[in-house]
Amino acid sequence: MKYLICEDFSGQHIPFLFPDRVAHVDMREQLPYAKVVSAGYIELQDGSFVCFGGDGDLNLSARPEDADCISVFFSKKK
Repeated sequence: MKYLICEDFSGQHIPFLFPDRVAHVDMREQLPYAKVVSAGYIELQDGSFVCFGGDGDLNLSARPEDADCISVFFSKKK
């Protein structure tokens, strides 16, 4: 899967995960956030998220903290 992490209007980082067949730049155009802070690919390995790669069109790459950001976001209880 691919992902983008955007910064919302309060400064919180919001991850978006989407299928490989969708280009990062196409997904970015659909999002209402002004700032995208990272982009890449995500896999689940041994129960943990692993983020890697990036997107040349957006000039963004995966950051070391992306996996934790995604994990925390999806583990929040609503």
